[in-house]
Amino acid sequence: MKELVGIAEQVAAKLIAHKQTIAVAESSAGGLISASLLAVPGASAYFLGGAVVYTRDARRVLMDISDGGMKGFRSSSEPYAQLLAEQMRSRFGCDWGLSETGAAGPTGNRYGDAAGHSCMAVAGPAAEVMTLETASSDRLGNMQVFAATALKSLLRKLEG
Repeated sequence: MKELVGIAEQVAAKLIAHKQTIAVAESSAGGLISASLLAVPGASAYFLGGAVVYTRDARRVLMDISDGGMKGFRSSSEPYAQLLAEQMRSRFGCDWGLSETGAAGPTGNRYGDAAGHSCMAVAGPAAEVMTLETASSDRLGNMQVFAATALKSLLRKLEG
């Protein structure tokens, strides 16, 4: 967790310096992205909210994305990660949306992705979508790597 908070401190400094805000939607990171950002003192200056979108019901209720709204999308994919990041940015009216969706392990997901598969997206003044494959079945290790990778992606965009 210490590494995650270290990255989050860098993210927080950039967000505060630019007077920008963020909202997070995460799945297989299990809340670690939000927890890391919230562990930094002064988080209320930049963190507007977050959601662990772990199930179809969570997607419907927390993200307001219906089953029909998923037409052409599948969870644990780059287009879905982008949709989540953009949805958070839009719903919270913030500068940045950050998302993560994947399979932490120890097995893969029902879509055929192996454990260690995650897709992440940053939506904002700059955007990025990426896929990470850790080739590991270590659930907690994957969750931490997913969160760190998402935060580092955001940090790169903040550094412009």
